[in-house]
Amino acid sequence: MSPLRPRVVIVGGGFAGLWATRALASSAVDLVLVDRCNHHLFQPLLYQVATAGLSAPDIAAPLRHILRKQGNVEVRMATVIGIDAKAKCIDLDDGTTLDFDYLLLATGATHAYFGIDHWADHAPGLKTLDDALGLRRKLLLAFEHAEAATGPAEREAWLSFAVVGGGPTGVELAGTLAEIARHTLKNEFRNIDPSLARVRLIEAGPRVLAAFPEALSENAKQQLEKLGVEVTTGKPVQGIDADGYQLGDTFVPAKTVVWAAGVAASPLGALLGAPLDRAGRVQVEPDLSVPGHAHIFVAGDLASLKQANGKPVPGVAPAAKQMGRLVARNIRARLAGKATTAFTYKDYGNLATIGRMAAVVDLGRLKFSGLLAWWFWLVMHVFFLIGFRNRLVVLLNWWWAYWSYQRAARIILGNDHDLPPTA
Repeated sequence: MSPLRPRVVIVGGGFAGLWATRALASSAVDLVLVDRCNHHLFQPLLYQVATAGLSAPDIAAPLRHILRKQGNVEVRMATVIGIDAKAKCIDLDDGTTLDFDYLLLATGATHAYFGIDHWADHAPGLKTLDDALGLRRKLLLAFEHAEAATGPAEREAWLSFAVVGGGPTGVELAGTLAEIARHTLKNEFRNIDPSLARVRLIEAGPRVLAAFPEALSENAKQQLEKLGVEVTTGKPVQGIDADGYQLGDTFVPAKTVVWAAGVAASPLGALLGAPLDRAGRVQVEPDLSVPGHAHIFVAGDLASLKQANGKPVPGVAPAAKQMGRLVARNIRARLAGKATTAFTYKDYGNLATIGRMAAVVDLGRLKFSGLLAWWFWLVMHVFFLIGFRNRLVVLLNWWWAYWSYQRAARIILGNDHDLPPTA
C-alpha cells in the first residue's frame, strides 16, 4: 500500500462493509477492512444453522478468500475500541492504531431485550455463527433432556419451545422447529414422542410479519398453524427465567425460549459522539455521512435514515448493500471534489419462509404464498450466497432435506456436564 494514497478504513465485513469494499476495488485508495470475525456471514440463512439444516461454512466465507484478488485491500481481524474523529484514527484491541482519511462504520446490530438484559441468559438471540451454534445445541439438547426426564411435568417442560418475536426470523425459526419435532426426529427416541412437542410463536403486536401486507400476514399464520405452531399475538412476554415464561397472568413451563423480538445497534456508534436514535443507531445525513464529520460514513443496521415517505430505511440485507455501494460512490466523489449523492432505498420486496413448501413473497404489485413462494425464496437465497461452493452445498442439503426430512448438521458439541445424567 502506498503512503501517498488516501486510506479508507471500513469497520464491519457484513453486507454494507463488504459491498463498499468491493465497490472501491478500482479506486486509487488503500483499504483496510476491520472485523472481529474472519468471515462474511449470509445472515438471512443463519436460522438454518441454528436448526441443523446447514453447517456454518455453508453460509459463511473467509473475508481474505473473498477479497484475495483485490490488491488494494488489507483485512485486519480485530475489534475497534476507540474512535477519534478529529484526529482521524481508530484504536484496536490488539493495541494498534489505524489512521484514516475516510471511515465507514458498518458493524450492524445486536440483540435488544427492551432494558431487561438478564432475559438474555434464558432466551438467546440469533445474530452470529456463535449464536447459531449455541442455539442449535440448546434445541437438540432439549429433546435429549426430555428423553432422560423422570416425570411428565419435567418432560413437558423440555418439550415446550417458545419463539418470542413474529418477524421473519421468528417465523422461520418456529416453522422449522415444528418440522424438526414432527418429521426429522420421528422414530429416533424411545421414551418420548417428539411430535408432541409444543412450539409457540409469541408476537406482542396484532399480527406476525407486520412488515408484510395483512393478507400475507394472515396467510403466514395459517401456514404456521398447519405445521403445528401455536401462534399467539397481542400479548407481550412479561418475564423469562430458567423454568419458563410469563404470558399475561399465566406462567408457562418451558426450558427453551428463543429471542427474536428486537434489535439494538452496535455500541460502536456511540463512540462517535453523534446523535443517536432510540435504538442506538447513528442519525446520518442524507449521503450517509455523520453530521459534522464529512469524512466519516455509517451504513447498514447502524445507520438511522428516513425514506421520502417518512418510514425508516429497513434493516435488511438489500438496504445494507445499497448503502455500502453509495458510500463507495460518495468517497470517490469527495476525492474528485464533486458533490455527494443522497441515499434512496430501492425496495425490491420482502420474502419469508415458514417451513417445507411454505413461504410468503411481497414484490409490491405481485404478492403470493405457498409452494411457488417457497421455490422463489429458495432460488433467491441461493443466488445471493457468496461463492460457488456455498451455493452447491446449500442446494444439495436442501434437496436431501426435501426428500428425506433429514437435517444433516444434528451433531451436538460442547461440555459433557450439559448433557442429561445417565443411569
